[in-house]
Amino acid sequence: MSTERKVRTVPEATYEQIVDDLTYRYAGTFNRETVQAAVATARAGLEPVSTVPDFLPVLVERFAKDQLLAAAKAQGRLPSTTPELLFVCVHNAGRSQMGAALAHHLSAGRVHVRSAGSAPTGRILPTAVQALAERGIEIADEFPKPLTDDVVHAADVIITMGCGDACPVLPGKRYLDWDVADPDGQPIEVVRRIRDDIQARVTGLLAEVLDRTP
Repeated sequence: MSTERKVRTVPEATYEQIVDDLTYRYAGTFNRETVQAAVATARAGLEPVSTVPDFLPVLVERFAKDQLLAAAKAQGRLPSTTPELLFVCVHNAGRSQMGAALAHHLSAGRVHVRSAGSAPTGRILPTAVQALAERGIEIADEFPKPLTDDVVHAADVIITMGCGDACPVLPGKRYLDWDVADPDGQPIEVVRRIRDDIQARVTGLLAEVLDRTP
């Protein structure tokens, strides 16, 4: 008897509905072709690493929406004085997720954060989820996302951890390369130390960034 696992595919009509919904939501800002491209980019980045097909449409919609917002910010269609921070690591499963979550939490929402990976995996490290939960920060609903040009263009500060060569260097952007240990495969005791290292760095960065914000 074959033991090959059958993977349920998502009907194309589901993604067409996502395009319809986002086109309506961003009418006057983006046309349907741009929305379709954002959804296609989201699918291309998430489908190969998806482990739970039932949740894939939700993640695709969230990712596509974030890409559209990033594009609007980068193109000046969404004026904002809120600093934009982008945290990047290899898999977007540990360090960059913790950095973004800590920045959002410690700034009380006074900065806008995104995270991405140069080679994202299918899920966030359980130890990273646990380490942040111990600080009262929940990231269980987050998911690894690929690095795209839109989020790089939208960012004011780009923080890389172990993947500095993956980010395009653009004028007017501030780049920081943090030498932070990789939590993948490490016990929770080590991940806690990594979390604390990232938290200290984020605290220092926020003091600089928010001091310059009008």
